[in-house]
Amino acid sequence: MRKVIFALLMLCAVSSQAQNLQVMYDFGNGRQHVTSTLEMFKPDKWGNTFFFVDMEFNNGNDNHPSSAYMEIARCLKFWDAPFSAHVEYNGGLLATPGGSAFPINNAYLAGVDYAWNDKAFTKFLNLKVLYKNIVGKNPASFQITGVWNLNFLDNKLTVSGFADFWREDNTNFSDAQGNPIVPTNTKFVFLTEPQVWYNVNKNLSLGGEIEVATNFGTVNGLKVCPALGAKWNF
Repeated sequence: MRKVIFALLMLCAVSSQAQNLQVMYDFGNGRQHVTSTLEMFKPDKWGNTFFFVDMEFNNGNDNHPSSAYMEIARCLKFWDAPFSAHVEYNGGLLATPGGSAFPINNAYLAGVDYAWNDKAFTKFLNLKVLYKNIVGKNPASFQITGVWNLNFLDNKLTVSGFADFWREDNTNFSDAQGNPIVPTNTKFVFLTEPQVWYNVNKNLSLGGEIEVATNFGTVNGLKVCPALGAKWNF
């Protein structure tokens, strides 16, 4: 019982700095614009809640927001084991330079989450195996997700990120350089965004990420997009 109480106390301590705002400049081909991410992770005695909201700023000469995308997930457990039940929602909106907009298909996910952490909670890993329903596209699909957050050098260096692999029927219209191609149908998507941060102090971090994607966002094949920026931990 003492171990359980200690774990909960440590989780509460970690959660006090688990809300952050990231602002980055994306150097990817055809991008070259600012993106922001508002992120929160909050554990409690029944599991944890996680969400993030991404926004891109490249619409028009004044760089209005051009997209908004969010994910919110809940892990539920009331037992002493590293496994928890996982439910999740994904969705958003894309704007075009002409002023019109269209939705990103809603997706609903459910499955199992496995979590590991070291005793000091400076390092943790998650593996998720999920059923995925992409509304209007693939009502019966799957997603495998890995998430990591590793602190080194007395918490001055943080390596974090995620990797997703899922089933989705897409038609791709361009290559990684933005050149039009013969429309190509694909069935699987891979996306990962490893990040490296130097923690200046408990609030400010400097660093960046590299987005590596395959068959994502109507782009056929592999595309790599680096970004640099700052993170403010609340």
